[in-house]
Amino acid sequence: MKHAVALALCCCSALAQTNSGTYLLHDVRLIDGTGSLPIAHVDIGIENGKIAAVVTPRSGSRFTPHNQAVRLNLSGKTVMPGIINGHGHLGLIDGTSVGPANYTPANIERQLSQYERYGITTVLSLGLNKDLLYQLRAAQEKGDLGGATILTADRGIGTPGGVPGVSVGPDQLYRPTTPEEARKDVREMAGRDPNLLKIWVDDNLHKLPAPNPAVAAAVIDEAHKLHLSVAAHVYYEVDAKRLLQEGVSIIAHSIRDREIDPDTISLIKNRGIYYIPTLQLEESFYIYAGHPAWMDTALFRNAANPTLLEQLNSPAYRDKVETDPTTAIHRRALQTAMANLKKLSNAGAPIAFGTDSGANPYRIQGFAEHRELQLMVEAGLTPLQAIRAATQENARMLHFDKETGTISVGKRADLIVLDADPSKDIKNTRKIAMVFHDGREIKP
Repeated sequence: MKHAVALALCCCSALAQTNSGTYLLHDVRLIDGTGSLPIAHVDIGIENGKIAAVVTPRSGSRFTPHNQAVRLNLSGKTVMPGIINGHGHLGLIDGTSVGPANYTPANIERQLSQYERYGITTVLSLGLNKDLLYQLRAAQEKGDLGGATILTADRGIGTPGGVPGVSVGPDQLYRPTTPEEARKDVREMAGRDPNLLKIWVDDNLHKLPAPNPAVAAAVIDEAHKLHLSVAAHVYYEVDAKRLLQEGVSIIAHSIRDREIDPDTISLIKNRGIYYIPTLQLEESFYIYAGHPAWMDTALFRNAANPTLLEQLNSPAYRDKVETDPTTAIHRRALQTAMANLKKLSNAGAPIAFGTDSGANPYRIQGFAEHRELQLMVEAGLTPLQAIRAATQENARMLHFDKETGTISVGKRADLIVLDADPSKDIKNTRKIAMVFHDGREIKP
């Protein structure tokens, strides 16, 4: 395994070293990630992987790069922060398969590269991880590995015989039976320095054993003692409300079983709990059977595995979805999730961003994030609110906001250059001209 890791890092270290430099992005429209209105005719300077200057018409300042700087005249283009996926997964899928054998350096490197090309410059792998991910994270921190910046929630805490119903190895998940076992598992994960922890609290539409509430409470309590946040996979409002009262920090999926009540909205808002809608999750169960027009775009086809494309375009797949009784449940769940997102947003609750991409082949890394932005806007958020959720709010949620999330001097040069303005039409985030990550220019 060590040899395989070294080989993978060797392959991408040249990329990390040759694409960095000093840039002047001249005359762009700036969307800075804070939710503020776009500013026209802005110059952005990039040096040493950081944003060195943001010069607006009102600032009166200038950015004078050295002679070897690359000047890019980008009149008419829009620049926004790189997208942060606060709920993704790495190493679980390869093609149409899901299994522990997919958790390899080469496969994870490929997935990180795909995220990056699509403008997702940071991804939190929210559970089901092997210790290998820490080696890859360390390699990135040394500049030896490219792709989206890795954040990790370690393995996570599931239910014996229950959720998550994903094919993973014993070194990718804990399934404690008692609060004492759960506390021990939390301490073990904390010793590896994760960014946060995850717990699954669900029963898969009553088809699997229900989780033990005492285990969840112990996980949250022990994590707090170790100064770690906990994100919870939920479906039902009753579970979410209990976890909120116990001190969970992140609701990692929409509440989808019912209309959210005022008490739950108040708990989320007043305690500053981050709410990740993952609307695309429910849609991915059925949307491909209707063959929406975006399935014929290069953005989608270049992200989807060829074997998966063949499957999604087959009559057998379409018939299976249309006759599956759970399809109607997923459709209703999406509408409920969208309505609850709008209510929380109207109330001023912290809205974050994630997709669960990479958890199964139908949640396609890179494309899913742009589709999620569109669904958030269809739910009633403005484009600038959706972008803020995927940038500034996620950076704050992950305690990464000193590094990235907004376009301001001193932060990482994690930027997407777009051919059109997404504040006018959120689908314009898909019109990627170029990506900068840590000041490196990435071909989209």
